[in-house]
Amino acid sequence: MKALSIAATGMDAQQTRVAVISNNLANMNTTAYATRRAEFTDLIYQVNKPSGASAAADGSVVPEGVHLGLGVRTAAVSMDLSQGTLIQTSNDLDLAIEGQGYFELLLPDGRSVYSRAGAFKRTGEGQIVNADGLQLAGNLTIPQNVQTLTINSQGEVVAQFADQPQGQLLGALNLVTFANNKGLEPLGSGLFQESPASGAPNIGQPGLQGFGTLRQGYLEESNVDVVSQIAELIEAQRGYELNSKVMTAADQMLGAATNIR
Repeated sequence: MKALSIAATGMDAQQTRVAVISNNLANMNTTAYATRRAEFTDLIYQVNKPSGASAAADGSVVPEGVHLGLGVRTAAVSMDLSQGTLIQTSNDLDLAIEGQGYFELLLPDGRSVYSRAGAFKRTGEGQIVNADGLQLAGNLTIPQNVQTLTINSQGEVVAQFADQPQGQLLGALNLVTFANNKGLEPLGSGLFQESPASGAPNIGQPGLQGFGTLRQGYLEESNVDVVSQIAELIEAQRGYELNSKVMTAADQMLGAATNIR
C-alpha cells in the first residue's frame, strides 16, 4: 500500500524540520548566527491517466488526469540573512557589520573563509584573530604601545600613541560579498567557504558600492526568533503525528484485507 511509504516520507520530512529548528534554538545566542529553514518539495507523481488522454471513441479528452503523489522530500535548508540585533560590548576589537558583507579570515593553509562574527582578539604579535585563532585578512599588525584603537565605519584603523597627539592610520579592513550569499558552504564555528553556488568573492571597502558599514564595540546577535521557532516546532510535531495516524490507518486497512476469508 502506497500510503505507508508516502506517510513515511512525511514523517522523515518533519524529523528534518525538527532537527533544523532545534539547531536554530541551540544557536539563539551564537554571534551572527543566521536562522535556517527547511524547504520541502513533492516527489515524482505516478501517472495512472495523463491529462488530455482520450476518454471515448469520439476523441474527447479528459480535462484532468490521474496523478498520484508519492510523498515529500527535503529540497534545501535555506539561511535567513536578515540583520541580527546589534549589542554594545565596548570592546575595541568587537566589530559588527551593518548591511551586506563578511569578514575574510585565513586558515592555517592559507585558504580564505568568511564570517560575520566579529568578536576579534589581538595576539602577542599584534595580529587580529578570531576566537579560534584564525587571522583576519589584510596583514594588519597592531603595535604593542598602542593606547587606544579606533575603527571607523569605513574600516579605517587608527591607533593613538602616548607620545603622538595625532592618531596614526595603521590600515583598513575590507569586506567580502557574493552574488549568492545563501550558496556559501557552512563549515561550523560561524565560518563559510566559497562554493560554485555562491560565486566568486567580491572584495570592497565598507560603506561603498553596496557593502555594509562597520560598528566598533558592537556584535551582531543571531536573528533567531524564538517565538516563531516554537510555533514551527509545534506545527512540525502535529505534522509528524498526522503522518503517523496515516500509517496506522493504512496498517489497519492492510490488516482488514489480509483477514478476508
